Amino acid sequence: MPRTMLKDEHWTRLDKTETIYKAYQRWFCSNKLMALFTLMIKDADLEWVFIDGTHIKAHQHSNGGNENLQSISKSVAGRATKIHLAVDAHGNPITFLLSDGTTHDVKVAPDLVDKVDLSNTEVLCADKGYDSGALRAHIEQAGTQDNIPRKRNTKSSNDHMDWDLYKARHLVENAFAKLKQYRAVATRFDKLKQSDENTVALACAYIWLKL
Repeated sequence: MPRTMLKDEHWTRLDKTETIYKAYQRWFCSNKLMALFTLMIKDADLEWVFIDGTHIKAHQHSNGGNENLQSISKSVAGRATKIHLAVDAHGNPITFLLSDGTTHDVKVAPDLVDKVDLSNTEVLCADKGYDSGALRAHIEQAGTQDNIPRKRNTKSSNDHMDWDLYKARHLVENAFAKLKQYRAVATRFDKLKQSDENTVALACAYIWLKL
């Protein structure tokens, strides 16, 4: 319910020891929002899976503590974190990982792939930034085939590519665009990694809720 729709009778239900903030923190600590997202994706269409990553600027309010443990790193562009996302054949988010903003996508990709049940997946699609022999072997071991183009400086050809399916890779970009409509996702304000994970999970669940 939007805050502007709350009346006095709603606010009086919350005593001093049970504020909205404290309730939210309890949900974060128990990963309740992550569990909610997991329930929402049970009907995902996993015939095709698309993966990619995006940078998220870290606000100054997320300062403090060991930032490496909280998936925040500093580069020339400033402090940032990364969301690594997998979407189904309709572009709906099915899982994600957070990492610091300077780690290459291909290093996180195996862990992201392991979080998806690829037993019924025909193709996993990604851009040429994921061109890695180790990742291709990992995807094959998971029980599916990759649709990842090779870089220009490689001697191997792209005969394996389904270019029509590759054009549908915009689905994962569209998912990022939807997620970044939420201010708390477009800019990271959470200091703790667990809190930010639950924030992203809530936004992903809300995308599913609209279906």
